[in-house]
Amino acid sequence: MSRTLTALALSAMTAATPGLAPAQEAQSEGGGAFTLELNTTATVGQSCRVTYVATNNLGTDLATMTLEMAVFDADGTVTDTRILLDFGAMMAGKTKAIAFDLAETTCEDISRLLVNDVAECTAADGSEPDCLAALETSSRAEIDFGL
Repeated sequence: MSRTLTALALSAMTAATPGLAPAQEAQSEGGGAFTLELNTTATVGQSCRVTYVATNNLGTDLATMTLEMAVFDADGTVTDTRILLDFGAMMAGKTKAIAFDLAETTCEDISRLLVNDVAECTAADGSEPDCLAALETSSRAEIDFGL
């Protein structure tokens, strides 16, 4: 049975940036990154709650940012679950921490989360930056995560 899940943000915490850090100043001169960290995972009932920390260092405000994720089971096999992570609008230099629940899947049942593609990435000015090429991933969790 194929199922497509749209992960809904359970909580979004945003951090204000008082000024441009040196890395942000450098990226504003062109070619920054969109960083995405798998920060924590926790089984909550029959769901796996994954928390991501995303930072827009692309040098442009984003109107939309949605990633398509693939889920691998404990044996390393791709499941039929596809997830759309919608980060919404993000100002340049903005960091967001967002939690998503993967329904009917415990964290122990997941060996890997893969960024399969960028489903949508549009700058506030209407242009479409190459967000996949600019995506940098990392993980603090036990689940393997990346491109």
